[in-house]
Amino acid sequence: MSQPTPPEPRPDTAVPSTSGKRYERIFERFLWNSRLLVMLAVVPSLLGALVLFIIGTLDILKLTVTAATYYLVGGQPDIHETVVPSVVMAVDIYLVAIVLLIFGLGVYRLFVSPIEPAESHPASNPFNVSSFDELKDKIARVVILAVIIEFFRAVVDITFETPLDAIYLALSVLALAGALYLMSRAHKHHRE
Repeated sequence: MSQPTPPEPRPDTAVPSTSGKRYERIFERFLWNSRLLVMLAVVPSLLGALVLFIIGTLDILKLTVTAATYYLVGGQPDIHETVVPSVVMAVDIYLVAIVLLIFGLGVYRLFVSPIEPAESHPASNPFNVSSFDELKDKIARVVILAVIIEFFRAVVDITFETPLDAIYLALSVLALAGALYLMSRAHKHHRE
């Protein structure tokens, strides 16, 4: 008695070849490792933050030396016109450095790997982000704060030529206050 021959597999239901699976695995590994391309953004962001922290610190140290020289030695030009704008500019530089730091660490954490020391800190820590939207939100809050500081620096140098200038300034401050209020409400709503 002859054994029945198994039916021939049809071409559309054929089992893929092992070499095809191997190439697929290699390509998928390549795709997964391509996430490391974000390091091209992470490393320069951290270097930029370092440079800005150094610049801000040197500006504050220079201002400290200038103020000490003015009060202890004398003979320097009056520093009262330049102290506040210099401090505000240094704070603005620090805020941009913080934006770069949050961006670099957040992108690394989201796309490459969780940062183990950060895992022990609460989720509200600025460097702990769990989604791209949360990263954008944290960066946006710091950027808005930097814009407010820049606005303050510009206001310090304003000279009012007409009463309308004072009204424009008041409206600008009111708009900033409204933006801060809406931002805090959105942040409170997001945490709930």
